[in-house]
Amino acid sequence: MASLYPKKIGGKTYWYLREMARVDGKPKMVSERYLGSAAEIAAAVEAREAGMRPERTRHLAFGDAAAAWGMLDELGVIAVIDQAAGPRPAGQPLSTGTYLALAALNRLVAPCSKAQFADWWKTTAADRFTKIGAPALDHRRFWDAMHAVTLEQLQEASRQIAARIVQASGADVSSVALDMTNFATFIATANGKAPIAQRGKAKQKRSDLRLVGLGLVVTRDGGLPLTWHAYPGDKPDVTQFPGMIDQLKTQYQAVCAAAGADGQAADMTVVFDAGQNSEANFAHLAGAGLRYIGSVPASDCPDLTALPASRRTIVDKDRFGGLTACDTRRIVYGAERRAILTHSPELRDSQARGFDGTTLAKAGKKLDELAATLARGKTRRPRDKAEAEITAITSKPWVRRVIRWQLTGDQPKDLRLTWHANPGARAALEEEIFGKHVLITDHDDWPAAEVIAGYRSQSEAEFSFRQLKDPHVVSFSPMHHWTDHNIRVHVFTCVLALQLAHLMRYRARQEGLDLSVRDLLGQLAGIEETVLVYPSTGGRPKARRMTTELTGHQPRLYQIFGLARWAPKS
Repeated sequence: MASLYPKKIGGKTYWYLREMARVDGKPKMVSERYLGSAAEIAAAVEAREAGMRPERTRHLAFGDAAAAWGMLDELGVIAVIDQAAGPRPAGQPLSTGTYLALAALNRLVAPCSKAQFADWWKTTAADRFTKIGAPALDHRRFWDAMHAVTLEQLQEASRQIAARIVQASGADVSSVALDMTNFATFIATANGKAPIAQRGKAKQKRSDLRLVGLGLVVTRDGGLPLTWHAYPGDKPDVTQFPGMIDQLKTQYQAVCAAAGADGQAADMTVVFDAGQNSEANFAHLAGAGLRYIGSVPASDCPDLTALPASRRTIVDKDRFGGLTACDTRRIVYGAERRAILTHSPELRDSQARGFDGTTLAKAGKKLDELAATLARGKTRRPRDKAEAEITAITSKPWVRRVIRWQLTGDQPKDLRLTWHANPGARAALEEEIFGKHVLITDHDDWPAAEVIAGYRSQSEAEFSFRQLKDPHVVSFSPMHHWTDHNIRVHVFTCVLALQLAHLMRYRARQEGLDLSVRDLLGQLAGIEETVLVYPSTGGRPKARRMTTELTGHQPRLYQIFGLARWAPKS
């Protein structure tokens, strides 16, 4: 038994640690150790406690980067790209596949330029579990890797990656959605090295910038991107449709072959919106042997929109609420096709609010401003110019149907404008158009509910484009490339990031967690790695690493994505 024992020496108290034990049945001191004075003991304890406290801490990103790296590793993305690209160029620290995979990882979790990549890498724990140090990640190394791969090699790698994603997820690829969009770039007008970037109709409303077009095909089941096609931004979407269909057919057969299944084109259904419609495109679909679900603008089908509401019946109240439909046939783009007129009360109400509160209100405001200008009698515009301005204000078909206007006077100073919205025309417009869609398909044997559900999967492709335009995660921007080749490689890494994001979301959903991509990555980003650095006692300071406390969905995500494999061991 140990105890503290004081001794007075020269009027001062000193402390000893005595160990007592029974020897031959009698208590006896078996050891005695000098500890010092009380002040010396206190100083020793304080020094020991100070040595147990970390000198400083660092907090590193872990969860999102580790989950993405795990996905890349599981799919073998680096090996696929390296196999397609060939031997590593001399002097390149890492393989071409490694650089492109890292670029996709960055696009997924924290998009930044290649020049900022090394600095971002230092804020993560990825250098520990990937064994890749920041010195190898100079932006010029990324450019070398981008130049080391041809577009044909990228296409081959993309096909193999898509096949592996389908195999890993088990997703149903028999129904896919196709859509196209464009992305604004900041490439100078005089730059002739990027013919893929052209001025056109910008979907981001930036008509002053050069655009890069992107076509994407995603699975109805999970929204997993299967194939993609980059094209000049000044080309209409409808002109890119045949190439996308041919590419999709080849990709589908490759995916089925990799999965050991018989991939017949007739087993796949392509879903697309009215922007892809043309007689030539429908003929191309038929030649490819692919099935389809598309749509036609309701305003182009006055014979269907004029049908009384009594012709429509409830489709499936459990799935679609009050949605009603009329199943019929009509001539569409040169052939008789199955057409389904649908009417959604929710869409009708939304369109009515948007028309009254935005479209009609804006036109009315402009007409009021013009009327006030003319009423002052000081304008110099002649009557024909005023009429042309009114015509431009009311150019939208729905506005033109509802607004009635009258311009009096012949001389500029005598011109007066009056206008009003015709209630009867407004009511007729709502009855005829609002809430209505016309779907077309060659699936004559499918119930209307399945056709409608299939068409609504188009939202998966639209969601993918919205994701690529999110500046925070899985983003196309920033894009600091100005040559045609590098832009196409950049698109490859962006689509790869999107594939990883949707595969992660799909896997979480299979485990019962239905999260958006942003929520999923946000939860993973909250799993950080803390580094505790202790004072040096000679040599390098000791460090201890640990992950932060898991909250919310983080424990489940930690398990789903196997983060323990990449977590610190000490």
